[in-house]
Amino acid sequence: MWLKLSTIVLLPVLVIQGIIVRKRTPLLPEPQGDREGFVGEGKSLSLLILGDSAAAGVGVETQKEALSGAIISELKSDYMLKWRLHARTGHTTQQVCKAISEISQCDYDVIVTSMGVNDITKLTSIESWIKQQKQLFTQIQNRFQPKLVIVSGVPPMQYFPALPQPLAWLFGKYVNHMNKTLQQWLASQEKFRFIPYDIEVFKALDLPMAEDGFHPSREIYAIWGKQVADLVRQKFNP
Repeated sequence: MWLKLSTIVLLPVLVIQGIIVRKRTPLLPEPQGDREGFVGEGKSLSLLILGDSAAAGVGVETQKEALSGAIISELKSDYMLKWRLHARTGHTTQQVCKAISEISQCDYDVIVTSMGVNDITKLTSIESWIKQQKQLFTQIQNRFQPKLVIVSGVPPMQYFPALPQPLAWLFGKYVNHMNKTLQQWLASQEKFRFIPYDIEVFKALDLPMAEDGFHPSREIYAIWGKQVADLVRQKFNP
């Protein structure tokens, strides 16, 4: 309730700051490079990456430096990967749900998701977002029959350089609440694993963000990709 009240009270300031942020923040393109393919050696593993601009790799120049490239780099020595990236800048959870219908129905061993930032910037309520996430996961399981679904937590927007206060503070509160609620629900789901953002680790490493102050850098994508790869190995090489 207090989050809703805070949003209402701050709404005039948020609108003004949102307009300023959109004007000042450079609009970075999605990186160039393949979005599907076969690579590696070893036992077969199929991988699908779904989500928003972070999943798409915005913030770096090529897909090899992005999330897909980081995951492939980590896993290609152990697996023959059949992989696909289906992500678009600006996508909310609801839009990802609709985009799934564009993907041919087939089985994927591993599915990685990344979304939430665009839901927050549109001030989607926690309740609506969790409901949409559950709908998404139901669609994923029905359409692709994955053995493992890796859910990336919403990044700590309170630390985004592009966001001024109190906008960053409020978005950070949304992030914390959304991640906590989602993680609690996923804990009882056998096929699901949650990747939290370890803020203390990121602070200690003092990693840069992309030039827009809003997206991951190559260094952050590399850490994220390794986290995904570690969970894959835990599942398929116990």
